[in-house]
Amino acid sequence: QPLPHQITAVYGEMLQRHPLRFLLADDPGAGKTIMAGLLIRELIIRGDLERCLIVCPGSLAEQWQDELYEKFNLRFDLLTRDKVESSPSGNPFLELNLVIARLDHVGRNEELQDKLRQSHWDLIICDEAHKMSASYFGNEVKYTKRYRLGQTLGELCRHFLLMTATPHNGKESDFQLFMSLLDSDRFEGKYRDGVHQVDVGDLMRRMIKEKLVKFDGTPLFPERKAYTVSYRLSDAEAALYARVTDYVREEFNRADALENE
Repeated sequence: QPLPHQITAVYGEMLQRHPLRFLLADDPGAGKTIMAGLLIRELIIRGDLERCLIVCPGSLAEQWQDELYEKFNLRFDLLTRDKVESSPSGNPFLELNLVIARLDHVGRNEELQDKLRQSHWDLIICDEAHKMSASYFGNEVKYTKRYRLGQTLGELCRHFLLMTATPHNGKESDFQLFMSLLDSDRFEGKYRDGVHQVDVGDLMRRMIKEKLVKFDGTPLFPERKAYTVSYRLSDAEAALYARVTDYVREEFNRADALENE
């Protein structure tokens, strides 16, 4: 059974927009996959969708496929290397109408992206879309392969839906770059505090867990209560904590650098 916030997202927000260019940024646990399935099914019923591409992290691909079939009877094909190699025409993007593709499988494969550019879709959905981010270093934009893929995807469809529970990394300029995937004209140029005042209310929706309720009005999630507990580390514990912190910081930075390359 769809929940109230899922119904309002699909019927009150997304289906009202033609074409759809939207960021669904509800908190984790809100059921964004369910909202996507409702949207797809409704667009099919209205005769507005025949071809749909879902791009998501590799670890979520099978989950997307299972949920869409079990809850909406939508049979999506997973774009695997075998499917690409065995494609009769050489381009599975032209042969398959309902497809789930792994983000890095496409983002790191130039040949596959060339095939993708030959196709057009009624709806493209990007899950965990914050991974398609770009950042400013000084006055220069550092574009990642994932961000470039996001730009390409936005050009190949009529309806474009980004989904993430973490749309903002704390840097407004990076957020504006991210939103330019939906509207490049509006978010053109580097954000400058006091100069740029951009309203994103017509392009995104974000509901936090505390606002999600059932049909009877009761909270969907238990109330969260956070407490800070202070304690003293021994010398050995403090040394271990410092070394682990240094290790994690260094290795995460190295991983980010490799990913951006």
